[in-house]
Amino acid sequence: ANRPVYSYKLSILHFWGLIFIYMWAGPHHLLYQALPEWAQALGVTFSIMLIAPSWGGMINGLLTLRGAWDKVRDSAILKFMVVAVTAYGMVTFEGPMLALKNVNALSHFTDWTIAHVHIGGMGWNGFLTFGMLYWLWPRLFRTKLFSEKLANAHFWIATLGMLLYSVPLYWAAFTQTLMWKEFTTDGLLAYPIFLETVIQILPMYVTRVWGGTLFFTGALIMTYNLYKTMKAGSMVANEEASAPARVILQKAKLEGESGHRWLERKPVRFTVWVLIAVFVGGAVEIIPVIVVKSNIPTIESVKPYTPLELEGRDIYVREGCYTCHSQMVRPFRSETERYGEYSKEGEFVYDHPFQWGSKRTGPDLARAGVRGGPMFKSASWHYNHFMDPASMSPGTIMPKYLWFAKQKLDVSDLKRKIEVMQILGVPYPEGYADKALEDLIAQAEGISAELKEAGIDLDADKEMIAVIAYLHKLGKDISSAEVTQNTNK
Repeated sequence: ANRPVYSYKLSILHFWGLIFIYMWAGPHHLLYQALPEWAQALGVTFSIMLIAPSWGGMINGLLTLRGAWDKVRDSAILKFMVVAVTAYGMVTFEGPMLALKNVNALSHFTDWTIAHVHIGGMGWNGFLTFGMLYWLWPRLFRTKLFSEKLANAHFWIATLGMLLYSVPLYWAAFTQTLMWKEFTTDGLLAYPIFLETVIQILPMYVTRVWGGTLFFTGALIMTYNLYKTMKAGSMVANEEASAPARVILQKAKLEGESGHRWLERKPVRFTVWVLIAVFVGGAVEIIPVIVVKSNIPTIESVKPYTPLELEGRDIYVREGCYTCHSQMVRPFRSETERYGEYSKEGEFVYDHPFQWGSKRTGPDLARAGVRGGPMFKSASWHYNHFMDPASMSPGTIMPKYLWFAKQKLDVSDLKRKIEVMQILGVPYPEGYADKALEDLIAQAEGISAELKEAGIDLDADKEMIAVIAYLHKLGKDISSAEVTQNTNK
């Protein structure tokens, strides 16, 4: 646009507003989950407050481009900038909207969150980066952009790619939440089999792939365009270093200088104030959870992971299982009917880090170890599922994990893992790290024997055994608590 930012003061408010408020808004993705109510309330409140500074920044960007709209038709750079700022405005409105509890109840664990993030990533970060590179590259190499037509083609291809990527995900999200929550007139889940939903949204996932391919193709076109621009020009030759006479920096404010201008001349102080703003929001949410014991209610039946379960958990994390499976049953009838008892705050005290997840491409696994529950599966079922998921769950898009049955479990770091867990507060007995391997072997041999009874011959030292042990742990302690409570009655 060949003009300075519309309002420097508005940009200052935008910066400090985001820095201070964003830390307080952290829990807005954890509504209806195993988190104290006060923390959820903070997340909702400050997420809504974020609209003001965020839209202030968007309006500032659009007003900076005012008077240049006649150039947008021909200038690819301006096209990218306008869409980037618009996408920023969209996601910064959508984010607070998703933090409303009634909306979050529908959107969380669906593809809505994924679509929201990619509008920001592709539309805001991606298009802004493309526009900046198209503006910067010719100036670096003192020449004209190789092809304005290619740049415009990149814009339209990337725009189409972004839309084909995100719009199907919104459609998939509405399909998911409607099918997950629908009941029949008899009060039963209309779609009790989770994969019924997955099968319905597969066409959206295919369309998403095409959208991503187009977006990536646009990036390749830009790379070629910038490469040809670089070859046509040359950077400024190296010159002998020179510097003006040293000037003593003024410690006090200059005449007519604003307080913020003075602060900008003091990088150390500026950094300190930024850290303070970030720390305040973080401290208000983190310290009470650590100090006030009532914020983390203890459940007597919840026990630490056994060494084998701990190793299985590490494999679960290594394979990225948390990206497709959540471990958080929210207190909705549609979820307790499908998965079992809703999740409690105290049952995650030994999870470092927790595996709550934010997306359900597969069913929730928080109650996978509750015998008699809707999610419990035998060791032989898990074995066959990992070896050939489609044979046990027709229609699944889960890949095979054949190496689980081939790779030996690496226990070389087991002792150190137990010691680290003890440092984090897990109450293993004193000196347990030296005995952990014995317990691991004993439990592994038990699962191996169970598989043998089902006609599956698998050595006890395989990774498959550890993963099965971990899955059979999930929710088991809560189930034990319920049994004890019923017995006491």
